[in-house]
Amino acid sequence: MIKNQWYAVLDARQVKKNKIFGVTRCGEKLVFWRDEENKVHCIFDQCCHRGASLSCGKIIDQHIACPFHGFQYDSSGKVAVIPANGKQAIVPDNYRVNAYRVEEAYGFIWLWYGDDLGAAAGPIPFFEELKTGFTYGQISETWGVHYTRAIENQLDVVHLPFVHTTTIGRGNRTLVNGPVVKWRDNLMTFYVDNELDQGQHPKGPTEIPDYQRLFHLQFQMPNIWQNIISDDVRIVAAFAPIDEENTHIYIRFYQRFVKIPGLRNIVNSLSNISNRIILHQDRRVVLTQRPKKSELRMGENLVQGDLPIIEFRKRRAQLRDE
Repeated sequence: MIKNQWYAVLDARQVKKNKIFGVTRCGEKLVFWRDEENKVHCIFDQCCHRGASLSCGKIIDQHIACPFHGFQYDSSGKVAVIPANGKQAIVPDNYRVNAYRVEEAYGFIWLWYGDDLGAAAGPIPFFEELKTGFTYGQISETWGVHYTRAIENQLDVVHLPFVHTTTIGRGNRTLVNGPVVKWRDNLMTFYVDNELDQGQHPKGPTEIPDYQRLFHLQFQMPNIWQNIISDDVRIVAAFAPIDEENTHIYIRFYQRFVKIPGLRNIVNSLSNISNRIILHQDRRVVLTQRPKKSELRMGENLVQGDLPIIEFRKRRAQLRDE
């Protein structure tokens, strides 16, 4: 995991008012809940008393109450009440668990994964053009791979005619020119130019004129991606890290060409059918990859067409080292 980053970890609708939601993200067992003002909070899901799971408890006076002995935790992770000692008893400072900074934005719950509560955290990294005007339909599922493998699948422009022969890879365009990769801060844009192999050599990234006109995709570090279908249609993915071997993937179809509410919901829902078919074509292969986690230097022989993957690995290693 890269520290000091905002990670999209949940669909905001998963955390409901007056209900506790326990889940593993970023290798930590976490418990989420909303307060009376609908603000989301997150603390470590293990009581500091006898190790019980707090997600099995309940909400009392905006605190998370442990199901075992009733210890009540506030949003800072501090125990506010120990029932056995009485409501008026002073609770020592060591009765606490880790608290995590979380924010709700763009339909996701974002978690600041870092050494502190993110006092110096920058803005949440979402795609600017999708912040207003779009609606979406969503599917999600868990894959048994590290989040790096799931991300790299969406950066892979070489696999399309082989994995997606019947869908987005139709046309047998196996020869990969470039691709051209550009960075703006931690936002990668990569431009794709695949064509039929008629004996020609693929062009290098610097040999493609007017590359800005090509079909392109984007990846925002550390874990969100978008396929820019058109000005009015996008596919977005968030790769929520569960642990070293599992990732929960959220796939969204964003559109703004249908504005009538009922019809809009139908279109957004129907998009889930094709997105699921394509996602499962990927899953069939990605789940076979070994090792489950990718690194900058590992036993793989990459090709020119893998440039977005290479760039992702370099940037991830750089941020992790920093």
